[in-house]
Amino acid sequence: MAVQSNLNNMALVLTLTCLFCSAILGGAYALTKDPIDKAAEAKTAKAIGAVLPEFDATSYETVSVDGKDFNYYLAKKGSETVGYAVESSTSGFGGPLSLIVGITADGVVYNTSVLSHSETPGLGAKCTTDEKFTSQWKGLNPSEKILKVKQDNGDIDAITASTITSRAYTLAVQNALSVVSVITGANPDATTGATTSKEETSNE
Repeated sequence: MAVQSNLNNMALVLTLTCLFCSAILGGAYALTKDPIDKAAEAKTAKAIGAVLPEFDATSYETVSVDGKDFNYYLAKKGSETVGYAVESSTSGFGGPLSLIVGITADGVVYNTSVLSHSETPGLGAKCTTDEKFTSQWKGLNPSEKILKVKQDNGDIDAITASTITSRAYTLAVQNALSVVSVITGANPDATTGATTSKEETSNE
């Protein structure tokens, strides 16, 4: 009987401990969810503002291109479309490389910004700080440039000793341009899915 009693007590204590820990985790999640969500929204809004000209409001959209879903923000000033901020991810040297690429209504790359990466510090990680590399995307007209690094007979200067990262970055921009071509109907041969719109937010 003593053994059975101990097992019952252990089961009860374990159950109570699990319930207590679950309550703590649930409470912590409830307390931190809103601040985390607001911080993420602020980071995204800042990134959009950095890659597009001045706008009044954005709407969050998704589009399927060649079987892959892309998220983007349609930016407007009044009733006029300012441009598109496209989230585009590729594989860099160290892992996923995610950008937000701002493309104006006339198809020019206004600017780019890195959302996340796993590139090597001091090498590929320079994609966020190397002014020589990042500045060449500002105002880039894809009709006037070959979007490949110079090692591949293109017009893009790669980051020193980081050709793989530079290629990944360039591909991410190319993909974003393809997305905008689909959205605007400039590339009707691409495979597209339904585009869905989510809530509109103001640029403050």
